[in-house]
Amino acid sequence: MITDFDRFAMNRALVLAARGLETTHPNPRVGCVIAQGTKIIGEGWHERAGEAHAEVAALAAVRNAGLSPTGSTVYVTLEPCSHYGRTPPCTDALIAAGVARVVYCVQDPNPEVSGRGAELLRQAGIATESGLMEAESVDLNIGYMKRRTYGRPWVRVKLAMSLDGRTALANGASHWITGEASRADVQHWRARSSAVMTGVGTVLADDPRLNVRLAPEKPDEEPWQPLRVVLDTKLRTPRDSSLFATGGEVLILTEDATRGAAFAAMGVMVEAIPALNGRLDLSAVIDRMGELEVNEMLVEAGPTLSGELLRQGLVDELLLYVAPKLLGPQGYPLVELPQLNDLQDALGFTVAGVQRLEDDLRLRLRPR
Repeated sequence: MITDFDRFAMNRALVLAARGLETTHPNPRVGCVIAQGTKIIGEGWHERAGEAHAEVAALAAVRNAGLSPTGSTVYVTLEPCSHYGRTPPCTDALIAAGVARVVYCVQDPNPEVSGRGAELLRQAGIATESGLMEAESVDLNIGYMKRRTYGRPWVRVKLAMSLDGRTALANGASHWITGEASRADVQHWRARSSAVMTGVGTVLADDPRLNVRLAPEKPDEEPWQPLRVVLDTKLRTPRDSSLFATGGEVLILTEDATRGAAFAAMGVMVEAIPALNGRLDLSAVIDRMGELEVNEMLVEAGPTLSGELLRQGLVDELLLYVAPKLLGPQGYPLVELPQLNDLQDALGFTVAGVQRLEDDLRLRLRPR
């Protein structure tokens, strides 16, 4: 039976898991709390791939405090792993520690775990329960869950517009529609993404860096950088692009990768993707991102690429920043979509979240 303390402890575990929001790629964000009765005796979370998992970190915290985990209840936001990866199985550590009960939010869709972790715990005589705060855990790991289930990342398209749905003036000027708070917020969405993708049109027009420009947690380290991906059918990206002047890897997807020797000499990855009607096959692009273990992909592109992703049903979420400005009817549209003759054919969205950022609004929208 789930108690109020169980809910309290799991909520704390979710808070801990969120500390890894920008650092665990390609692993899930996981938090763990260990309690004796209604007293928390240890906490931990997974910080980076290759480092201790949340359960192991929490067990270490218990022992570092001079306490014993024997007979305790473990609250963890994802089913404990049961396989050898970069670290040993967490199930082995929990069994060896003599814990009495494990409560977790949701089953791990990783086929190497996927129910096996829970079964190993039960076989060892450990009471095991799941489903507590499942929705919260899934939302925290929305990209990991999708990739492990369907082989594709969670595709999030970031757009900024005026009140009349314009992204730039008729002359192309767009810096800055939104305010400083919105631009700072985008940095955190980049940091939590495994990859940031754009089209060559945006590269040619804006020369973006697309990197994370947050202050590092530790003075002696640089912020983690997502993979930056450029869709460039005819390989028109300038070699002096700002993309190449900052840290982090860049991948150019193009129709004919044999023309990319000059980029390869610069340390830029170039891969071939099939083209359809003169444009790269976006479905194949998304599949490739899944193969590269991209959990969440942030798309920062113009109306053509953003509109095509929406038209093909490849968008999982819109991150839409709305500035309280009017740019007029001649400005650039938010996205390019086919002409509609019936309102019933319009793309519909549900509102997953609204946040005010100084004078701007940020909407999180998910297709119906």
